[in-house]
Amino acid sequence: MKHLLSINDLSRDEALQILDTASELSKLSENSIKKFPTLRGRTVVNLFFEDSTRTRISFEAAAKRLSADVINFSAKGSSLSKGESLKDTALTLQAMGADAVVIRHSASGAAHQLARQQWMSGTVINAGDGTHEHPTQALLDAFTIRKNLANGQGDLSGLRIAIVGDILHSRVARSNVLLLQKLGATVTLVAPPTLLPVGVEKWGAVISFNFDEIISEVDVVMMLRVQRERMDDLFFPTEREYSRNFGLNSDRIVQMKKSAIVMHPGPMNRGLEISADSADSQQSVIVEQVANGVSVRMAALYLLLGGAQ
Repeated sequence: MKHLLSINDLSRDEALQILDTASELSKLSENSIKKFPTLRGRTVVNLFFEDSTRTRISFEAAAKRLSADVINFSAKGSSLSKGESLKDTALTLQAMGADAVVIRHSASGAAHQLARQQWMSGTVINAGDGTHEHPTQALLDAFTIRKNLANGQGDLSGLRIAIVGDILHSRVARSNVLLLQKLGATVTLVAPPTLLPVGVEKWGAVISFNFDEIISEVDVVMMLRVQRERMDDLFFPTEREYSRNFGLNSDRIVQMKKSAIVMHPGPMNRGLEISADSADSQQSVIVEQVANGVSVRMAALYLLLGGAQ
């Protein structure tokens, strides 16, 4: 495997290999010395055309813990703001000797284009492209679920997972549906009809319009951010009505199984899709997701850049 562009690029065994590797790296990272010489001499470029906190810093921390050299590149303050194309940017990175490029872009398919056009010879990792996919987020979510509900081993067979909120604009939802089902989980999508994409019935997930009907049955409640920046139309009457029907609050938390966990890819709109007390509840693993993200991205870089060989 040379690139990580989509969950469809991974077989079930390859996905489990990444999770198992992340588990081992997570244990090693608990030592006082967190750095390994695995990727010494390699250069990883974080190429971000969209704003990011967790993903960019997580990839930077992952690469540095593997002793790689890291170049952070953002659209703001670069020649991209002067109209430079993705191709010319890629050729520039190739000339500088980049071994891997972690790309986030507002256009769906940008990571695929960068990898398939052969503008550069290095590895391409998709850190989110438009509303298409975000594979490393799905992997860290699966890792978090497995760690909390499956003793950190094997797949996710028998688990029921609800993904709630803005499915239409969510690359996280698409990647999670693909990966969680590949690992044996049953996925339910909960959203108003206006926030479900065309053709969602072909995804293989159960679809529900009633949050209260399913919340007591699931093992994981994964809330999604309402992506106002991608909305150029009215998708629900008012924020108050959306929060009442599809938000996670203290009344819904008590309906959940005691063993169930609450997740959110971040950033959160507290008070809209999730209340403050729900985000900070004992069942919430939202902060743990961020920590696990470093381990999973270390595993991805390690396996893609030849650390396993």
